[in-house]
Amino acid sequence: MRIGVKTGLIAAACWITFRLSAHYLGFFVDTPVPQVAVLLNIFGLLVAISIGLYLEKRKQTEESNALFDMKNAMSAGVPYVVLVSIFIYFFYHKINPECYQHQVAENDIAIERMVNDPVQLEKFKKEQQDAEVMTKEQIESKLKQSNRQGASAGFTSTLTVLAMIILATLYSLLITIIMRKVVFRN
Repeated sequence: MRIGVKTGLIAAACWITFRLSAHYLGFFVDTPVPQVAVLLNIFGLLVAISIGLYLEKRKQTEESNALFDMKNAMSAGVPYVVLVSIFIYFFYHKINPECYQHQVAENDIAIERMVNDPVQLEKFKKEQQDAEVMTKEQIESKLKQSNRQGASAGFTSTLTVLAMIILATLYSLLITIIMRKVVFRN
């Protein structure tokens, strides 16, 4: 297995260990997406790409171009993204489904308050053109359905994959430039 892939898998395993430890020790109980875990996830991706590319470049014996270096950087980032995204799905689907149930319940209460307040309901109808012809019950039903779809493990893991692949690409580009211009100057 390539060094970059190993680096990505090790970094993902470290983040997963942190997230599970925090969950079982009772940290981040009331927040659906703890900011510390998200920031460490982003940092873990950066570390995986940086170390993976550094180790790959040290192992190289011949000259390479920037595109090859970026590919090596992505070889550390993509396994990290895949493993973390799969974990996030199972974490929120099997290990901690109460998190989204609590969030859905809070949002349902907020939706009911908004729909039962005539001023807020009129404001909502002005902002949402398709809601102008809908009844109060239809608006409430539509918003609650949207709330349940958005607060799910599948939706969260899908957004995680999309966002982290973009971030991995940007990090790979940035780290490749830094490695070529600063660390491994010719």
